[in-house]
Amino acid sequence: MPVQDWMTTDVISVGPDTSLLKVGKLMKDHHIRRVPVVDENNHVIGIISDRDVRDASPSKATTLDMYEMHYLLAELKAKSIMTPSPITVKPGDPVEQVALIMQEKAIGGLPVVDKNNKLVGIISDHDVFAALVDITGVRLGGVLFAVELPDRPGTARPVFDALRAHGARIFSVLTAAKPDDIRHLHIRVRTLESQAEEDLRKTLDGLCKVLYWQH
Repeated sequence: MPVQDWMTTDVISVGPDTSLLKVGKLMKDHHIRRVPVVDENNHVIGIISDRDVRDASPSKATTLDMYEMHYLLAELKAKSIMTPSPITVKPGDPVEQVALIMQEKAIGGLPVVDKNNKLVGIISDHDVFAALVDITGVRLGGVLFAVELPDRPGTARPVFDALRAHGARIFSVLTAAKPDDIRHLHIRVRTLESQAEEDLRKTLDGLCKVLYWQH
């Protein structure tokens, strides 16, 4: 699943000399939590998060009057508060790689750039969640179950043969490697008639270890 299928392409961005006042207003007006900073050629040079804006803004306990505060917010520029040279991803990168980066770096969004480092989109943790929902087929309902198999070639074939034999229509298949050369196979299938489901589960119980079975 490439990033380009899930990223937002209508990106709100700012230049390095955009005022903090305008950056904050853009975030509020467009309900966004981060804004890429680009140069005159649309190359990504930084990123600003809503937290950056909050940290740079005067606190409510400030002794500044309204005019002084407005002047300060207008004078403080994006280049002064942005994170320079942010991590970026390409449109063809897999979404799961983006999820790994976000998890390891504890960040909620990444600019998407082309081969020339020009901004073409942005992908957020919300987009990654949407991709996860789609790839798991959870909106389709059905029956979700998992089986434990040896992590060797061909061990999943009897499982799929059993699904075919019992007329099960597959919605999604996810697999995860576990210690000791074990693999967990998570499969979602369309809801079956009660007898067909019972027969399928009995067949799978005879082939492998069934970890869970959920409707």
